[in-house]
Amino acid sequence: MAKISINLATGSLQKEEIIVGIDLGTTNSLVAFIDPDKNPKVINDTGKGLLVPSIVHFNAAGDTLVGNEAREFLITDPANTIFSVKRLLGRSYKDIAGHQDTFSYKLIDEGNDSLVKIQAGDKFYTPIELSAEILKELKARAEHALKTPVNRAVITVPAYFNDSQRQATRDAGRLAGLDVLRIVNEPTAASLAYGIGLDPTEQKTIAVYDLGGGTFDVSILAIQNGIFEVLSTNGNTFLGGDDFDRAIVHYWIDKNKLDATALDSGLMQQLRLKAEEAKKALSTQNLFNEKSGEIWYTLDRHTFEQLIEAKVTETLNSCKQALKDAKLAVTDIDEVVMVGGSTRTPYVKAQVAAFFGRQPHDRINPDEVVALGAAIQADILAGNRSDILLLDVTPLSLGIETMGGLMDVIIARNAKVPTKAGRQYTTSIDGQVNMKISVYQGERDLVQENRKLAEFDLKGIPSMPAGMPKVDINFILNADGILTVQAIELRSGVKQEIDITPSYGLTDDTVEKMLIDSITHAESDVAQRMLIEARGEGEQLVYTAERFIEKNSFILTSEELENTKIHITALRAALSEGNKDIILKKADELNEFTRPFAERLMDMAVSKAMKGKAID
Repeated sequence: MAKISINLATGSLQKEEIIVGIDLGTTNSLVAFIDPDKNPKVINDTGKGLLVPSIVHFNAAGDTLVGNEAREFLITDPANTIFSVKRLLGRSYKDIAGHQDTFSYKLIDEGNDSLVKIQAGDKFYTPIELSAEILKELKARAEHALKTPVNRAVITVPAYFNDSQRQATRDAGRLAGLDVLRIVNEPTAASLAYGIGLDPTEQKTIAVYDLGGGTFDVSILAIQNGIFEVLSTNGNTFLGGDDFDRAIVHYWIDKNKLDATALDSGLMQQLRLKAEEAKKALSTQNLFNEKSGEIWYTLDRHTFEQLIEAKVTETLNSCKQALKDAKLAVTDIDEVVMVGGSTRTPYVKAQVAAFFGRQPHDRINPDEVVALGAAIQADILAGNRSDILLLDVTPLSLGIETMGGLMDVIIARNAKVPTKAGRQYTTSIDGQVNMKISVYQGERDLVQENRKLAEFDLKGIPSMPAGMPKVDINFILNADGILTVQAIELRSGVKQEIDITPSYGLTDDTVEKMLIDSITHAESDVAQRMLIEARGEGEQLVYTAERFIEKNSFILTSEELENTKIHITALRAALSEGNKDIILKKADELNEFTRPFAERLMDMAVSKAMKGKAID
């Protein structure tokens, strides 16, 4: 008996499973689909609203709340309420140094280049896990509204996102139970929403100005034959509407003569939320004036524009640089598209129009435009639009094996061909002179579940302490599907490369099975990856701490030495137990305890260097 699927939301026959488009945003996220009339439409599930605030809250009972329900806890429980997690995707603590005050929750500094982690209660989370919670909420809303399972999606990212950030987004989708068919650049999606690029005969150069809650970027795109090419991109991942809010907050702190150092996090969040309210109100009125307790929240539009002038000028400087990088003049731009909720600010619109000398496209809700475009892209992938040319893509991800038997993706599945991508690695053992490079193809987190393509040794690395050698590994995939893997140690110039044919021997059925396996095992794969990464970091920390004691025990008191050994033993025990959260907790405790010792050693070295030297 043949099965016929019916979409209960529309009453129509469901020939193909719906592929949704998702805008995973810094401030808000949303999901869209193509309705039966072939129009892109944002999903509004049972009156909850179109936008899902990108906020995750963990309560004392261990429950996870996402979106509007989580937003309520920004004031009452800021330490366990995570926002702006998109800023942290694929980033290490060093990447966000100097921006810690942006976050009211605890970010873990492990003193190395490992990916940042967030602590809520006594548990540790990665940005991937937190983003997955937001994506699960979007998936659930879509399924409830459409009355049909939603398992496949297109997810958008900023054009400047690097490989690590794109892979983190893809991993978050998999962890949420979604087969991520493609990661699409946000400016490309926004252009599609306006119909720009849908006509294959159209040739245009466009600028997409995207000012969201936490990030700003401008992209210059060339569109020809239905192909979108990013000519240049520029921006700031720590500039957005949040900065407008922060400027208002500081203005009110000064006006109300408050002591900024004495404000608790709850009151700071209250000020931030009230500032956001004022910013939105001033888009349609000239004065915002409210009082709460002893604090006056007063702001007029002219003052607001003065407060944000420097930030808006910074965005225009990015536009100048993007044009310069693309080797274009303002007069070469045919269209300007506005994206992001912060572009609703009249001052922003006026400044952008003046800079480009033309009125930008802003008729589509700037919060929705990226998700709508993602839905159109999803429709193209579903084969429902033959007028758009899709470039050839690689069917499965390509990467190398890293510590613990993990697959580190360098070229993601569905990347357009030809393409080139690379990443930098280092040694994990002192004096290591050879590095084995194993190349794999597949979607699973453990290399043992993927297909091995090749293996070679990079020999002759100069003998140096662990972490000192810098090895660039580049993947170059040509139009014929031939993969060239290059490895070069930057300090010595030692180089090795190999040619591989990655698609040889793979049938469509094999590819499909590998993809199905990756979705079926997504949650367990990611959990296993998290544990392996935590264990690797823990083992490295034990190794480093023991070597420090071995070489520098003379700077420690007997009590400090004893307590350091106790912390090392506790971390060793956690490593043998195999609980990710306990390992990270014990590693954090060892880090915190030993950090002053490194500072003490540095102070002694500086003092010794300066001894006997006169200062002019």
